[in-house]
This record gives sequence, C-alpha cells and structure tokens, in this order.
Amino acid sequence: MPRVVALGRGEPLRELLPRFADARGVALLEGAGEAPGRWGWLAFDPRPGQFPPADVPGPFAGGFIGALSYDLGPQGERIALPRDSWQLPLRVGGTYTDFLVRDEASGECWLALGDPAREAEVRSRLDRRAPELARPRPTGPLVRHTTREQHMARVERVREEIAAGEYYQANLAHRFTRAVAGHPLAWFERLARVNPAPYMGYLDFGAGAILSASPELLLEVEGRRARSRPIKGTAPRAGDAREDRALGAGLLASEKDRAELAMIVDLVRNDLGRVARPGGVRVEGGFPRLESYAGLHHLMADVVADLAQGRTALDALAALFPGGSITGAPKLASMAAIAREEGEGRGFFSGSLGYLDVRGNACWNILIRTLVWRREPAEFSFHVGGGITWSSDADAEERETLLKAARLIETLEGEA
Repeated sequence: MPRVVALGRGEPLRELLPRFADARGVALLEGAGEAPGRWGWLAFDPRPGQFPPADVPGPFAGGFIGALSYDLGPQGERIALPRDSWQLPLRVGGTYTDFLVRDEASGECWLALGDPAREAEVRSRLDRRAPELARPRPTGPLVRHTTREQHMARVERVREEIAAGEYYQANLAHRFTRAVAGHPLAWFERLARVNPAPYMGYLDFGAGAILSASPELLLEVEGRRARSRPIKGTAPRAGDAREDRALGAGLLASEKDRAELAMIVDLVRNDLGRVARPGGVRVEGGFPRLESYAGLHHLMADVVADLAQGRTALDALAALFPGGSITGAPKLASMAAIAREEGEGRGFFSGSLGYLDVRGNACWNILIRTLVWRREPAEFSFHVGGGITWSSDADAEERETLLKAARLIETLEGEA
C-alpha cells in the first residue's frame, strides 16, 4: 500500500514546486471540483505499473497525469490533421504514485508515496530552502506568425463556407513565439501571478514543459457524474467597478455570444450523450453564466451527465476530446476547416492537461491561455483564437484574439 503522511498546514504547492525542479516529470495541477480551486496536487517521478489508491482526501489518489495534443483528433474518426511545427509528442505524462495533495480551503497537506523508503528523501526536499531558479527573461522579440491581414482573410473565408452551409462555427487561432532564458518553473511562477486561473497546470515532459493558465474545464468525473464547462464569449475587464459590471452585463446580453455558446453546448451535450445513460445529460446552474477572470469576462455553461453502466471517465474523455469550444460545430467539418486555414498542427494548444485517477475520477482542462516551452532552442509558443460564425466581424475577431493574448504577452516580457 502507498504510504500517506499527514503534513499538517503547509505552504501552497506552487511555492514548494521549485524544490522539485530536478525531479523527473514534475507536475502541478491546481483547481478541481464544482467550485474550482479546492484541491491541488504536486506529483513527481512517475513510474510504470499498477498500484492501489493512496488513502488521501480529494478526488485524486494516484494515477495518470499527462497532456494530450489537439493533433490526436477525435478518437476513432478519420480526419487528416497536420503536425505542429515543433513536432511535439502527441501524448506526454506518466503514472504517479508519489505526490503531495493540498486542501486549499484548510491549508492541510498530505504526502503519498508508492515507495515508503523515499520518505526521508522527500521530507528533505520539503524542509530545504528552495533553490534559486534562473531568472526568466526574453532573449528575442515576440514573433507573430500570422499577420493581422492574414487572420482577417481567414475569418472571411470561414464566413463564406458557413454561409454555404459547410458548418456552423469554426474556432480559428494564430500563433506567437518568443526565444527566452530562465527556468520554466520561474516562468510558471510569473504566469500564475500575471494570469491566475481556475485550472492552472504545469507539466515537465523532458524535451519541454506545458505552463497552463486555463479557465476552461473539458471534463470532470467524480463517481458516476461527468461535467464539462464550455466557454464562449469574451469581453475585457475594466479597472473601474461600474464600467467592469457594464462590460460583463453587455456580454451577457450579446445575442451573438449567447448563440455561439448555445451551439457549443448542444455539441457537448451530444458528445456526452454517447457515454451517458438515456436522458442523463442536462445543463445545470443556468444558461449562460458570466465568469470573470484576470483581464477577461467569459460566458460559460455547465453540461452534466450521469455515465451509463459500464462507461468510464476514459470513455467520457474520448467522447469529448478535443473540446467543442475550440473546434466548432459540427466538430469534424470545423476541424477540417481549421486544418486548411491554419496550415499547421496546434500541438498542445487546445488539447488537454489533467489526470485519470486509479479509482475512476478525472479532471482535464482545455489548454488555452497556455505557454508551451521547448528546451532546445529555449523558446515559448502560444496560440490565441476565437469562434467564427456567419455574423462574425473580422476586425472584431482579430481584436478579441489580442485581448486573449495580452496576459501571455505580459508574462513573456519577463522580469526586469
């Protein structure tokens, strides 16, 4: 059985993360549950094999933590998707028996170890002073790989195809890169300060790392209940409280954004319906719902399903992936349009990062507001995009992508 040690009230896991900078496959997941943010996990040194669950509180008791590339495409569907320009793996991650879990409500921490003999070593890590990480700083300019004019032309072509009845909505994105120096954990610490979000995540996969400040839940499964929380609709935040409330109210009243969200909610309902008991899919908590994050307001909805007998969290993940909010509808037609217009694979952008617990629980975000780092040459890449419908205005869609990019660009300015 895994050994579990109650550590009492402890430091936030993000502050402990640098002490595991030299561990293999270090992973941090923050945010899970109906109110995101209750639980967090810091996992390290994955190992192969099967093992019983650790006796710890919360929905993760050990299991797989990893990330899936958008370029995997939907399971079982024939669709030709290009690979990303960096040729990143399609799947990364591993099986974790060694991890810390923190209850963010109480500050209580527990340590789970698949190998009890490691306790002294891990406690030594926790007790030592965090090492100084190489300072994050850019070493080259921010490069936009699709010009404003090119992106707007793509939007117009997609609108023409929608008008011709080929699909209803497609999510178009474009990419930025920047050469950098500094440890990726130091960059993640900066990202978390600049753009805190409900589904933060960090995963080192050897040749690179994923640094995510995602606001969006692809899938959560606890017991037999599955939940997806698609986002559609974006408005900026304002420093003045009255103006900020007006921007949020305007987004809630936007017919275009409500219609976009309705399309994607229908798609997610259909996806979950493939693994749910008959009549077991519903929208909970009202439609639409306004959620406000660092820099942006969004519209979202909770789509909830009761899994059918014999169906698992892995089945639900396969049914939903990739998330409808970052493809469009119908999913296969919109993904084909995205491949034509973007001309390259997306890699981990709009894929998913999360866990599959040994008891059957799961939590997976959608990899938006995410920086992908590669070790050689040291460089970050990120994408921003938005859903295009027939009523889209190309200039407005272009400006929306830059709203979404603003906090990532600020992050990549590095420290003075």
